Amino acid sequence: MNPKITIAGRSLVFNIFFVIVNLVGLTLLTMGNHVNFEASSFWMNLVGIALILISGFMLFVFKGRLMMSGVARVLVGGLFIVSGLVKANDPIGFSYKLEEYFEDGALAYRIKELFGTPGFSLEYFIQFALALSVIICVVEIILGVFIIIGGKIKLVMYLSVFMMLFFTFLTWHTANCDGSKKFLDRDTYAMSDPIAAMKIEEAKTNKEVKIVSQSSSELIVDEMKLPQCVSDCGCFGDAMKGSVGRSLTPEESLWKDLVVLYLCIWIFISQWIIEPNTRKENLVFTLLSLTVVGFFSWVFSWYFPILFAFIAIVSALWLKRSGGKLLSNYFGSKLAVTVLCAIFLFLVLRYEPMKDYRPYAIGSNLVEKMNDGKEGVYENMLRYKNSKTGEEKLFNAASKEYTDSKIWEDADWKYVDMVQKTIVPTKIASITEQFNPFIQVADLTPAESNLKIVQSILKDNQTQIVKVKNLSSDDVYDVPMEEFTLEEYTPEYYAVLDTVYQTSEEFNEISLRDYVISVDQIVMITSKNVEEANWASVETYKSIYAGCKKAGIPFIIVTNGSKEQIEAFRKRYKFDAPIFINDETELKAIARSNPSLMVLQKGIVAGKYSHRSTPTFDWLNKNIFVR
Repeated sequence: MNPKITIAGRSLVFNIFFVIVNLVGLTLLTMGNHVNFEASSFWMNLVGIALILISGFMLFVFKGRLMMSGVARVLVGGLFIVSGLVKANDPIGFSYKLEEYFEDGALAYRIKELFGTPGFSLEYFIQFALALSVIICVVEIILGVFIIIGGKIKLVMYLSVFMMLFFTFLTWHTANCDGSKKFLDRDTYAMSDPIAAMKIEEAKTNKEVKIVSQSSSELIVDEMKLPQCVSDCGCFGDAMKGSVGRSLTPEESLWKDLVVLYLCIWIFISQWIIEPNTRKENLVFTLLSLTVVGFFSWVFSWYFPILFAFIAIVSALWLKRSGGKLLSNYFGSKLAVTVLCAIFLFLVLRYEPMKDYRPYAIGSNLVEKMNDGKEGVYENMLRYKNSKTGEEKLFNAASKEYTDSKIWEDADWKYVDMVQKTIVPTKIASITEQFNPFIQVADLTPAESNLKIVQSILKDNQTQIVKVKNLSSDDVYDVPMEEFTLEEYTPEYYAVLDTVYQTSEEFNEISLRDYVISVDQIVMITSKNVEEANWASVETYKSIYAGCKKAGIPFIIVTNGSKEQIEAFRKRYKFDAPIFINDETELKAIARSNPSLMVLQKGIVAGKYSHRSTPTFDWLNKNIFVR
């Protein structure tokens, strides 16, 4: 009978040492593939790989797999819980990211390319993006808890490795997406679709468009298209961007997944010697994993995950121990964690994320968020390639290194092209010009025209017009004042009827962007889509609008929709408030609730409320409004 393998293995001291060496090697390998360590990448990679291989071999020799897998369980379990919870905090936002990947030119293009299937599409899954978002979050949290408590470890590790292989493929695709390299796409159009006729005509002159088949009912077209590269994998939702100031780059996300996959493999190859935790082991694993969760909570400036993780782990263990005949098992543990996740998801889906990492969170200064971008620093480099070895070198044409090398005189080295090297990447402002509530002058209704700011903007864009009548033809002309002269419009032939002010013909759009972020206070109802919004609280909004008018507080609705849709909304709800248009993508970022109420005071978000938690005007007047 084989002796039971213990955490100490053949030598506690040696195994602790080699676990540390293995993690150091993993750290060096990861750092060696980061742009910040490019100068030392060769040696970091070499030393990192050597340390991983040597320490890995010695861990097998000294039977340290259980210790290494234990460390991996703490790290992976804690990370899975945090990663799942951060995404579950904003499942709608995560679903938007999934929708990006499901677009035909995003992830699908890679599969079309790898397997030669131009007709493959993932767009069908767009309608299930929110459901998939919820499932992924819950599964990730459950796997994290079970990895920590050692429950159903074989099944859990098969699922975990499969999940990490998928996520690694996803981040590999994101990191290696070339937005300038076209792929072959196949689309099917109904012959009644106007696009079908356009494609038939386009195929006559465009070599990148080819008619595969045509019948009386449908048209199949092959076309070379540019991919839609996703710049942010959404691994931690908006948490990284909202707390650290930026998201992980695609390359960083890829290496993060490779590290987690590596740790998962250690647990996977040790699954046959991992047994369910004893009481003492549960205490140790719980405390250590909560330390990992605490670290990420500190990074994300949100400490609720520590409480959530503690409750999830304790609930899973308690129900397994005290759940009776039916639930005193790992099914009961899974049920406990699932119920906990369901309660959390129910709350954030009905209202807003518990922790708002978006630039429109309560307390955010929109003016600062509009100006926190930074210009990047780039360097043009000459690329040379050795025709014999294939080695490439980059040189700054103005550097001494380049002139001293005289590489252009070496017949083995050939100039390839000029590439741009990123020294400091460009940081786009948290709030871009996509936040711009506007209305076309031609679409103004009395509701908007009665706003003082609109009247002021119109006045500032007026031009003086002289109305002149031609005495011989009785025609009346509008002549700009700067073009009117008595020499041209002599009293003998023309009569001056009046001088009026009217809006310049060149001015056709009114923007409230600057006004909204500078006015003392303003109430904004935001809706990403006026037709799809839940207007159950419309009577409350109407009473707030009435109170604001009486108190002299500006009130506007900012939505996305056509003129016809907006008029239908006004007519249906008898709500004649000023309505302005904004890009739907930015409205999604402002609030997940559709609609939502936001109060701004000199550009600072003083309050934000989902439609299910809309306060009354009296409450706002007492607690939010500045008097």
